[in-house]
Amino acid sequence: MPETPPEATPAPEEPKPAAPKPTKPTRPRARKPRAAPHPPGTPPEHAPEPSPRRVLVTGASGFVGGAVARLLRMRGNDVIAPVRDPRRTGDLADYGVTVVEDDLSDVRGLAELLRDVDGVIHAAGSYRVGITREERGAMWDANIGTTTRVLDAAELATTPRIVHVSTVGYFGNTRGRVVDETYRRDVRDGFLSWYDETKYGAHEVARQRIAAGAPIIIVLPSQVYGPGDHSAVGQQLRAARDGRLRYRVLDDVGLGFVHVDDLATGITAALERGKPGESYVLSGPRHRLADAVATAARLGGRGAPPIRIPTSLLSIAAAVGGRLGRPGLREVIESGAGVTYWASSDKAAHELDFNPRSLEDGLRDTFNPPVV
Repeated sequence: MPETPPEATPAPEEPKPAAPKPTKPTRPRARKPRAAPHPPGTPPEHAPEPSPRRVLVTGASGFVGGAVARLLRMRGNDVIAPVRDPRRTGDLADYGVTVVEDDLSDVRGLAELLRDVDGVIHAAGSYRVGITREERGAMWDANIGTTTRVLDAAELATTPRIVHVSTVGYFGNTRGRVVDETYRRDVRDGFLSWYDETKYGAHEVARQRIAAGAPIIIVLPSQVYGPGDHSAVGQQLRAARDGRLRYRVLDDVGLGFVHVDDLATGITAALERGKPGESYVLSGPRHRLADAVATAARLGGRGAPPIRIPTSLLSIAAAVGGRLGRPGLREVIESGAGVTYWASSDKAAHELDFNPRSLEDGLRDTFNPPVV
């Protein structure tokens, strides 16, 4: 998904106080797979599968993975969260999530954590657009390398259900069309960003494992927003609501806006009821960025910023990006100028009861989250 130029770039987060280093749990003993319960007289092969009860969530210290982990705990599931830095897990421990210090680099160690789980949700990854060339190796490993290792570990542990969190960006620029899960982009057209290329590669790794028989379900979220969103798009919407957005850029990028809580519900539904081998688009309502900014401004009782910086001017700035302190601006422009990331969630609505809220309702919750 595209990010926006410096106006919308979020400020660094304040460092959080160090949390006590979690105690790594003892490795669970291997156990026999639980048989699926079925009504008397019903052949086992036709019986419904039980909902997962013990789930490992990668990326739980992040925006999406954290929402998934909290929802699973609220529904009574045991959740294991391997994280690189336990100090960045927020309130996961308060929800009863078992936090384990693990950077997902060791396949066999991860397989041990997976030995006793009913499912794994792989939400870890790097989601930035506009990175420098020096940062590409780290993003490749975060998106493709980590996905490969997690799926290797799941295979070793014979994990019965796996959800891989991909992105609607897998389809590339849909050029105004609303596509579905059957759509395939022409890779000869190239990629819009290094993020685009590495997330595409991770998705293809999952597809190759599916072809080999792995019980993987792929979900493809659109642009995620909600309370705690620190993305460039999220920062731009909040600035518009607060009257701090001085100008508009990349007005015509087309996104599907999905609230993080709706996305978490869709991801858990995919784990519980999705069909292995299938993909599900989890997209919210589709809007151009200009419309989304106008909606956010209206909720703050303001008008949208009247000044719009043309893409042509941004391109000139990108040509001297290093001197302006924004060396990745060209990538931001290429992934956002006139590009649409539009896909239909009809399949998820039919099979997973996925029903995302409107952008206006979602932004109200984002700006004024309910007090729990």
